Amino acid sequence: MDSNRKKYTEANRQAWNEVTPYHQKANKERLYHLFAQPGYSCLDATITKKLREWGIAGKDVAQLGCNNGKELISLKNLGAARAVGFDISDSAIDEARSLARHAGVESELVRTDIYEIPKEYYNRFDLLYISIGVLPWMPNLIDFFQVAARILRAGGAIFIYEMHPFMQMVDEQRKEAPVQLQESYFRKEPWVDTDSLDYYSHTEYQASPKYNFPYTVSGLLMALISNGIRIEYMEELEDDISCCFTEIEKLKPGLPMSFILIGKKTE
Repeated sequence: MDSNRKKYTEANRQAWNEVTPYHQKANKERLYHLFAQPGYSCLDATITKKLREWGIAGKDVAQLGCNNGKELISLKNLGAARAVGFDISDSAIDEARSLARHAGVESELVRTDIYEIPKEYYNRFDLLYISIGVLPWMPNLIDFFQVAARILRAGGAIFIYEMHPFMQMVDEQRKEAPVQLQESYFRKEPWVDTDSLDYYSHTEYQASPKYNFPYTVSGLLMALISNGIRIEYMEELEDDISCCFTEIEKLKPGLPMSFILIGKKTE
């Protein structure tokens, strides 16, 4: 085991355990109301269309980094046969289980470091879903996609719907034109901060250190390819799915703000 990687993932586990109660306080009533509606999905029209085009109905689906479970429940409501979510945060998994019970949706929520998913889940899934904000928490993308490939069946698909790594360069504090770049696209060192992770109510609290990791499009593609994942589709979008750059999005600066990538595990 990479001891440095474990140091990072355990630190991030603590950070997410700290913030989850604040997120739940801000969101619980709204989410419970929405998911009380039979078949409700929080997934936006863009990724929903792609999932339906590629076929989610009847598939065994896993989500890596499922957080509070709202996307996993949505995948099940879109027709997945089996829905399993993996997340490192104890608090997030507890919240996800509670939301799934409230929604009356059968799902399995597993508390685990993504790099340590148990062998019982190997070769068990037809589709893996990776959504906004997951990849930057991963210290090593090659090892991450090695795990992803292990739990996929041959011919299974990986769906990634993420913030574009180009946006790692952008000064998100600047709200007016022109857009300013403040980081190198090829940065190697992780970002370390102790700011509050409560991006819902913006409650301030004593936060533990957490780590985010830069990556490039080429690094992402090579991490997939090196693990036997064939790239089937990629689309770069001007949509800010992160909600970190809302004001910049309004400027319509013509930046790649998000992307969809679909790959298949080779036979």
